[in-house]
Amino acid sequence: MTRNTVIFGDNLPILRDLPPASVQLIYIDPPFNTGKIQKRTQLKTLRTKTGDRVGFQGRRYATLAIGSRAFSDVFDNYLAFLEPRLVEARRILADNGTLYFHVDYREVHYCKVLLDTLFGRECFLNEIIWAYDYGARQRKKWPTKHDNILVYVKNQTSYIFNEDEIERIPYMAPGLVGPEKAARGKLPTDTWWHTIVPTNGHEKTGYPTQKPLGILKRIVRASSRPGDTVLDFFAGSGTTGEAAYLLDRNFTLIDNNPEALQVMAKRFETYDDTEFVGFDPRPFQRERPQARLLAPVTQGRARQGVGDP
Repeated sequence: MTRNTVIFGDNLPILRDLPPASVQLIYIDPPFNTGKIQKRTQLKTLRTKTGDRVGFQGRRYATLAIGSRAFSDVFDNYLAFLEPRLVEARRILADNGTLYFHVDYREVHYCKVLLDTLFGRECFLNEIIWAYDYGARQRKKWPTKHDNILVYVKNQTSYIFNEDEIERIPYMAPGLVGPEKAARGKLPTDTWWHTIVPTNGHEKTGYPTQKPLGILKRIVRASSRPGDTVLDFFAGSGTTGEAAYLLDRNFTLIDNNPEALQVMAKRFETYDDTEFVGFDPRPFQRERPQARLLAPVTQGRARQGVGDP
């Protein structure tokens, strides 16, 4: 049985075909309804005497655009779009499962009310603030430098939270806690300081809104166990899948943007036991001898085995 699956298509009919109580962790980063076209252009520099940029020791470089990726982030009724997908997410979660819902300040308050209705207010576990300090600063309001991650559990008395597996962070005043505690570090709180994906970093895929691997690894470590299945049905660049794979979890990723599938095809080209459904990854990979390609998923045809023990 294949452990990891990347599915191309509309997530709602695909979710309806997934077995109930079959995954232990769901992370989603749906479009934030900014009303814009999210776009990222990849650039490279070329040393030339007539370049438009001046670098070290006065050397000149030309800036070249080598490609761009984009998707529309506009919804007339954002909550109506999300609700049936979140209903399915709750059905698919195992009894000890957890949902991490990543959103921004524009929609978080409305999404919180919707999730309270679907999961129950008693199943709200945390609101995580992911804070970063990068990019332009507005001059007419406090600069917006954080995202919100709402955390809900399927069962408030029985859910996975691996305190001992979470990486520790340094104390701000280590001299006040003693050498033993200082060496061990402390657990993160519900405010996570973590840089965005660096422009020239090795993680960068070129996909708009790509999230840092460190954020997803922390989530996967905390709320799942080795061998569990992690689901992301707004998969984007596939960071959730990489975090799951590196931590010995299984993953199921869904996205309807062909550019997202192209990025994931490259990202997972060396991953063992991974199949693409409804999308041929081979044109976007250097070499993938173990790749398996399945037919598109259609409503009414259930995929068997997702999350099976």
